[in-house]
Amino acid sequence: MRGNDQQQNHEFSYVSPEQRVPKDHPLRPIRKMVDAALKELSPRFALVYAKVGCPSIPPEQLLRAQLLQMFHSVRSERLLMEEMDYNILFRWFVGLNMDEAVWVPTVFSKNRERLLAGGIASAFFQGVVGKLREKSLLSDEHFTVDGTLLEAWAGAKSFRRKDTSSEPPEEGGSNPNSIRVRVENRCFSSSRFN
Repeated sequence: MRGNDQQQNHEFSYVSPEQRVPKDHPLRPIRKMVDAALKELSPRFALVYAKVGCPSIPPEQLLRAQLLQMFHSVRSERLLMEEMDYNILFRWFVGLNMDEAVWVPTVFSKNRERLLAGGIASAFFQGVVGKLREKSLLSDEHFTVDGTLLEAWAGAKSFRRKDTSSEPPEEGGSNPNSIRVRVENRCFSSSRFN
């Protein structure tokens, strides 16, 4: 039997973001380690923020959002705020309820700068790395992969051999004989056997 395409716009929801994220999702153990590191940093947060005034973005939420931005390669804070507005996983990880408003990107940036200037961000990173080390989730092995692909228009007369000091030919001032150049660079390194 075909189900009805009945679209409901309920005013109230009885499902929390916590219930929406699968129990075996890879971000769950990361969130636990992050929360433990943030709990240790709580006294330092008190030193960076004023006692009175308008409340700002909670530093715990801000740092969790920054992690998501890195994990998911979100290009800008504006795109991060957009993603947090509709992505339940992002809301859960950061600690926002479904009906909470997402921050303005410029306010987010200013608060991030405060944490960077106060050394909080680096302390947070060291705390998370410490939690990973405690659980033996880090390795001393090193492996790097770098791939670069450049495509550009270049003049054929501008090419010079590296082993000689020859100058490009002088056939007119402009460079009408341009060709398309494609440079590929792939570099693999490993310090595992060093």
